[in-house]
Formats: sequence, C-alpha cells, structure tokens
Amino acid sequence: MYIEDQVFQNMDFTQNPLTAEEYENCNFVNCHFYGVSLSGIKFLDCTFTGCDLCLVKLLKASFKEVAFKDCKMLGLHFEDCNEFGLLFSFNSCILNHCSFYRTKLKSTVFKNSKIQEADFTECDLSLAVFDHCDLAGATFENTILEKADLRTAFNYIMQPEINRIKKARFALTGLAGLLQHYDIEIDNAS
Repeated sequence: MYIEDQVFQNMDFTQNPLTAEEYENCNFVNCHFYGVSLSGIKFLDCTFTGCDLCLVKLLKASFKEVAFKDCKMLGLHFEDCNEFGLLFSFNSCILNHCSFYRTKLKSTVFKNSKIQEADFTECDLSLAVFDHCDLAGATFENTILEKADLRTAFNYIMQPEINRIKKARFALTGLAGLLQHYDIEIDNAS
C-alpha cells in the first residue's frame, strides 16, 4: 500500500503500526514510534517533527529526502537502512547512542543536535555539516570527513591519523579534540 500527502499527528504507532509499505510527502507530527519496526518501509520527501523514534528497528528502511526535527532518536542503527538514495537531515534532534557504522552520509546536515556516544566508524561523512552539535563520546575511526564542516561542533575527540579529514573545517576552539590523544596541554593564554 502507498500513502501520499498525509499528515499523521499525535499518533501512537506502538499501538497501531504503520500499514503502508511506502510514504511520500507525508508529515509525522508528535508521533510515538518507540521500539516500532520500520523495517522495509520507504519514506520519500517526508518530515518527522517532535516524534519519539527511540529504539526503532530500521532493517532495510528507506529514507530519501527525509527531515527529522525535534525528534528523540536514541539507540538507532542507521547502518541497517537501505543505503540506496539514503538522504536525510537532522535539526534539534537527540541522536545519542546511535550507530552509523559504514553508512554513506555525504552532505548530511546535523544541526543543533546531541549526537553523544554515537558510532561513526568507517562512515562516509564527506561534506557533512555538524552545526552546533554536541559530539561528546562519539567514535570517529576510519571515518571519511573530507570537506566536512565541524566549525561549530563541540566535545568531539578524533585522531587525524586514523580518519580522512582533508579540507575538513574546524574552529580553533575545537583543535583540542584533534590533539587530545597526544596528551599535551593546550593553554588559552596568549
């Protein structure tokens, strides 16, 4: 079944699961998805606003041109998604403990989001933007961050030697996160 141009507001999908296999140009507002399986479902040009998507199952789920705003998304495994055409953005979301292992997230925009303890191991974040994002405890290992913008991101720690960061953009205040593993002291005094 295919659903197009619908607004789903204040729905509890833990009680009444989604019935369609594909949703296009749909808006999900203040909906409850906690622990629900979205496996195999296709979302195209959809928005999720103020939704609880914690621990949602994403096996072969498709997200093409999908925007998440003010959503709580703890513990999701984005590497389980169908990677063909995978394109989404996050604004003011909580993405703590999410896994993006080996996911291709070129040009993905993360804005005003908490992405603490997330796993970006072997992820392709080329041209990604982390605008005012808290990356405390996030793992970057063999991650492609070429031309990524982390100028306003904070609390990140990453080793340049084990990540590809060519032409990535960092603020002076974020350099401590790139140098922490050297066990040196950085003093703000001039």
